[in-house]
Amino acid sequence: MLELFWLLLPVAAASGWYAARRSAAREARRGSEYTPVYFKGVNYLLNEQPDKAIDVFIKLLEVDGETVETHLALGNLFRRRGEVDRAIKLHQNLIARQTLSNEQRALALLELGRDYMRAGLFDRAESLYQELTEMDLYSKEALTGLKTLYQQEREWDRCLAVAEQLEKKSGQSQRQEIAHYYCELAEQALGDGDEARATEMLERAEQANERCVRAAMLQARMCVARGECDEAIETYKKAQDKAPEYLSEILPALRECYLRQGKKAELRAYLEDLYDRHKGRAVMLALSEAIHDQDGEREAARFITGHLKRHPDLKALAHLIDLKLKKDDDPEKNSTLMVLNDLISRYLEGQPDYQCQRCGFSATKLHWQCPGCKAWGTVKPVEGVPGQQQPMQDRMNPW
Repeated sequence: MLELFWLLLPVAAASGWYAARRSAAREARRGSEYTPVYFKGVNYLLNEQPDKAIDVFIKLLEVDGETVETHLALGNLFRRRGEVDRAIKLHQNLIARQTLSNEQRALALLELGRDYMRAGLFDRAESLYQELTEMDLYSKEALTGLKTLYQQEREWDRCLAVAEQLEKKSGQSQRQEIAHYYCELAEQALGDGDEARATEMLERAEQANERCVRAAMLQARMCVARGECDEAIETYKKAQDKAPEYLSEILPALRECYLRQGKKAELRAYLEDLYDRHKGRAVMLALSEAIHDQDGEREAARFITGHLKRHPDLKALAHLIDLKLKKDDDPEKNSTLMVLNDLISRYLEGQPDYQCQRCGFSATKLHWQCPGCKAWGTVKPVEGVPGQQQPMQDRMNPW
């Protein structure tokens, strides 16, 4: 309630200024109609009756060129409070006025489109956004609204068309989003059993963004499904070169391809070379498994211990404890290790496996589009000790 009071104060002030200005310019009779009404609205605010105060200020404000911004601010306040019906009514009333300039009407249409989006009335929002695009007024905002709408409805072909328009209109690259739209179409094609179309969509994704790791991973997955392990291995290697931060997603599938062909030595050699370049948890765990397969638990434990001394990591420590528990038959030692392992496991249960580098959204699985800020390709695996990851970019509000 207190927050609403402070939000409404600017509206009340604007109303009071407007009433005073009109009363000074008109005859005393006309001015006397405004002042009591204004103080009545302020009285409602002070008595914590915001709904009545809002109604008073709406009646007080005549819609003309000087009060449009106040009406828009009040409508936005309604929408933020979740009172979408009120916001829609106010913006519709504003648009109906003949005194608005083309730009003022366009701004009111944009806000009404946002109201409809918030209310889930996507057809109406789409119609308004398209009208603004045709008017070439607030077209960047309208195209952004259309892109959000089509993403929500998973209409990826339309997303592509709008993203290309938006890129031309704004001068800002949409290449990353476009690549992911093609990947979404490839996923749909694979679900329909249309491998030829999926291949075409992935080629277009790489043309849009040559560093699209998702496209490479999908191509590798298709190779595995066809039994082409050598080609899959090469494609997975290209994927890790494009984006090593996704190694935790790539290495399990890559390891499976090597093992299918009985190439344990080649796998270990590759992982050792990779570990020299990327000493993250994913590579360390994959290499420890390769060492375990060839040299046994003792050597794998020695390797993990050496890694932990240089790169503290609770998940790696939990893996080391698991190895020790399998190797050591001493009940007393095992009891201590089991307690420690249980404590670490409980702690790690509350830690995210993935986090958006833009808004901080945490997840237990990989999302190519962040559910929080709706950005593409910003959710990445968390490495290292919780709380010590690289700092995120500035957080953004999608609305």
